[in-house]
Amino acid sequence: MAKTAVITGASSGIGAASARALAADGWDVVIGARRVDRIEALAAEIGGTAIPLDVTDEASVDAFCAAIERCDLLLNNAGGAFGTASVAEADIDEWQRMYDVNVLGTLRMTKALLPALIASGDGQVITIGSIAAREPYEGGGGYNAAKHAVAALTRVLRLELIGQPVRVSEIDPGMVETEFSIVRFGGDEDKAAKVYEGVQPMTAEDIADAVRWVASRPKHVNIDQILMLATAQTSAKVVHREL
Repeated sequence: MAKTAVITGASSGIGAASARALAADGWDVVIGARRVDRIEALAAEIGGTAIPLDVTDEASVDAFCAAIERCDLLLNNAGGAFGTASVAEADIDEWQRMYDVNVLGTLRMTKALLPALIASGDGQVITIGSIAAREPYEGGGGYNAAKHAVAALTRVLRLELIGQPVRVSEIDPGMVETEFSIVRFGGDEDKAAKVYEGVQPMTAEDIADAVRWVASRPKHVNIDQILMLATAQTSAKVVHREL
């Protein structure tokens, strides 16, 4: 029987690329996101199952998880950054949204599916974090705080599950060209494009390759943490640009 991978935030970017990669490796893939039309199209493409999901809504998470019969891998991918205000000028609502989707969304999904992951006998939780979880930067206070919290949650989970048949991994990407910056800048595509100007960023498929590799390790191997950066990037704020 094929193993089942559950992926949140699968309507685009890293989530969608990971769904394709895992399906190609023979996983049964269950994908969730708010943009139902997108996940339904993706599910039809890869032979997976699409279920509406809003990780910030407890009832949505409950309904999503109730529809899942088996879970061998949970990819916590849903997340995002909103705005670039300084701490002094912080928009509390933006901070709340970032905490809700990144931190509480990861918590809700992990808590709900942990019994199934344990019951599988070889479960895995892979969480997509960010370089923002390791290195604060100006204008990223809310996202830094949220991703630091996600990293702490993931590492505590690893400690708490020692001796249980569940592996816990954290993949922290740097610059990846997806819809991330478009969302961060409120739909301003020109402003988002400038983030990647003069540099070759990573792609969603690059991160998906790491996901499929982590997911394919044997039961006795746990990949605790991966930091992935574009060759032209050495830290959150240090990027070589050819302009």
